[in-house]
This record gives sequence, structure tokens and C-alpha cells, in this order.
Amino acid sequence: MAVPSLQDGIDKAGSPIGLLWQPNAEPWTPEVVEREYVGWRQEQAAWHEGVALLNLSHHMYDLWIEGPDATRVLAEYGANNFEKFAIGQAKQYVPVTRDGKIVTDGILLRRAENKYLLSGVPAAQHWVQYHAEKGGYDVAFETDASSAFRPGGGDPKLFRYQIQGPLALELIENVFGGPLPETKFFHSTPVTLHGRNFEALRHGMAGQAGYEFIGPWEHAGYVHEAFLKAGEPLGLVQVGALAYTTPSVESGWIPSPVPGIYGDPELAEYRAWLPLFGIEGKRPLNGSYFSEDIADFYVSPYELGYGRLIHFGHDFHGRDALLKAKDEPRRTKVTLVFDADDVRRVVGGGADPGFVLTYARHRVETSAGLVGATMQTASIDPVGTVLAQTLIDSAHAEPGTEVTVVWGEHPGLGTDPEADLGFPRIRATVQASPFDRHARTEYRRNA
Repeated sequence: MAVPSLQDGIDKAGSPIGLLWQPNAEPWTPEVVEREYVGWRQEQAAWHEGVALLNLSHHMYDLWIEGPDATRVLAEYGANNFEKFAIGQAKQYVPVTRDGKIVTDGILLRRAENKYLLSGVPAAQHWVQYHAEKGGYDVAFETDASSAFRPGGGDPKLFRYQIQGPLALELIENVFGGPLPETKFFHSTPVTLHGRNFEALRHGMAGQAGYEFIGPWEHAGYVHEAFLKAGEPLGLVQVGALAYTTPSVESGWIPSPVPGIYGDPELAEYRAWLPLFGIEGKRPLNGSYFSEDIADFYVSPYELGYGRLIHFGHDFHGRDALLKAKDEPRRTKVTLVFDADDVRRVVGGGADPGFVLTYARHRVETSAGLVGATMQTASIDPVGTVLAQTLIDSAHAEPGTEVTVVWGEHPGLGTDPEADLGFPRIRATVQASPFDRHARTEYRRNA
């Protein structure tokens, strides 16, 4: 029996929205790792006040891309600058459709002259692999799915551990017997720990200092134990799956925007190539903001803050659309700070609501009506309330602007998108994105 494709699923459901809209969908959290180790509040506090260890080994997809045409296919289907891309450097890869809408980003690490590793949500990986195969590029691929989807189970090919927080560099010096070589932001340096070779990627989350260590799985247990042992005197805290999802709300990264691939007739063949039971067919949409047109959920890389990554010095798929959109009005990425009393009233029924996490698209309104939609919402205990990464009309993006968030779940097709369903409102205040000052002003200074 043939594996059903994304297009099969759309046809059966009647529309992309019919396939994807799932009210009250459970939010994604990383697989395999414990949901909490010492409690999500303490785990969030660790990277703000001390030092935290995060295990990224199980939930990320990896795609190795190697061959004479590796750079060419990545450059022709991504908006990034490949003229300035050092071996050992990583970039937020930005593939777009011919209409200039994001396919979904990924972390692209250049391993050698003609070898790259693309990691993260697999939608960008699918995009590159499909076009490489269709276009006859001289390039080979090797894939490692996340631990929840790896065929036959088994261990990942790579371990990934992040060490983050004000005490991160002290911990790293304790582990390696001294400071690591000076490394630019989003660049990697080779490291050795008792004869075990791997890499340290200069990286951070929520504006905090730290590194992401990446290496062969055979060394995973040893490296993990070394960090735990050296971190014990510093109060090292392991971060579980709940708290792990939340730093993006402070650092301004919007995870898993809807790929702009569902309606274009020219992408029908691509949708027939994609499996239904993948990220494109199974990542749900929900919330109080509803539209029957999937295109209303697409986003531009400019809206995500990726304008600085777009390089018009080469030809690439979607270039003309991005050039046109460069000076057009668009939404602005902001952070909404929810009123704490309203959160307790609406979400917690008058009590502490506990851990809040949703990727729902909730309506954001002013007296003028609809002005935006939330993209990810989460409790941030060190801030004392809930924050939401939000795309909002630029006229309402000034910090200090007061808005309301409609908190509820539209039932979907068959109900007017503008129907008043009696959902409660939560007051919120617009603030900058990234919310964290360090992430906003200094994060990439040494890039």
C-alpha cells in the first residue's frame, strides 16, 4: 500500500485548513527527556541566575548534505549569503517559496567545503532534498530523524548538549581545564575531552552565555556525566521538556511557522512527494484566530526578523517576491506581556495557572478590531507572568501599546471566523522582541 502524501490528506480533508485545524491541540514538547527534573520554575531560573544543561539530542532532525553541488542547491533555494560562509560557521537557513513566504527555518552548519548539516524542524530539509532530487544536483543526503520518528528506534547519530547561564563559562572551564578558544557567535570550534573529539558551537538562549556541544553519540554518556559532575558545585540544573520550550519566547525566535506550501498549484508535485504523516501534515493549527484560507497563516521572513539574513547578491527561489516585499507594509514581531491578574482569572480560574504553553494563534485586538495573532505563548516565571511572541500590525507595535488577547479555541470550519464566541479576554502590553535586553542588543555583536 502506498504511503499517503500530504496532497492525499488535503484532498481527503477538503482543504489545508480542514486537515490542519485541531482545536485544543496538545502543544509539542521534546521527546525522550524528562518533562521536569526539579520543576519548570527552577529550571527556568537556572539559565537566568546560574547554569543549566539542556539535552537537544532527541528532538531535532538532521540532514547531511554533501557533494559538488551542495552549496549551489542550498544557495538557489535559500535566501542566505553563501559568499561569506566559513567552515565551522552556522546560519539560520531561510528557504522561501516563489511568493516569498517562509518554508520554515533551520540551523545550517558548514562542515567542509562541500558538506553541510541542516538541523531542526524537517520542513526546510524536505524542501532542499526535493529540489535537489528534482533538479538533478550532484549531491547526496543522509538523514537522522528525531527519536520519536527514527525508523526502528535506536540512538541518534549525534548528541547535543547546551550549557547556558551566567555560570556557563565557569562550568565549561572546569570541564575542559581552561577557557575554550575565542569563538564568534554561531561559529564552532573543535574540542577534546579526555581523548573524545567533538565541537562547541557558540550559541545562546534567552540572551544568556553558553555553548552547544555536538558530537558522535558514542561519547554522549561520558560528556553528559562530565558536565553533571563538574556542574554540581555550581548548582547545575538539568532542564526538562517543559521549560526547554520556553526560552524562544524571550529570545524572539518563532518556532515552526506554517510552511507556505499548501495552496500553490505549482507545488502540487511537492505536496504529493511529502508524506502525510510528517511535520507538514501533522503540525496542528488552533486558537481563537481562524481563517478558512491557509495563506492567512503564512509569514514572511521579514516578519520573523530575518531581513538581515537575506542576501540579494545571488539568484534564488523567491528572490523577486522578497525584493518586492522588502518595502511593503507588514506585521512586526513583538512580545506581549500578559496581565498577571487576567492570567490567573482566565487561565487559572482565579488561582496560579501553573505551566502555560501553547502554539495557538490567538487573536490580538484593540478598539480598532483584529491587529495580530500570537505565535507562541508560555509562562516565564522569572518575569512573573506569561509572554507571547506575536505578529502585529506595525501601527500597534510601539512598546507600551495596550491590547487584548482573545483566549479560546475556534471550532473551525462551519463557524464564521468572525463569530463572537464569548471567549474571555486577557489584557496585554506590547514590548520589544526579543524581550530579553541582552538578546535584543548584544546577542550577535560578535558574529
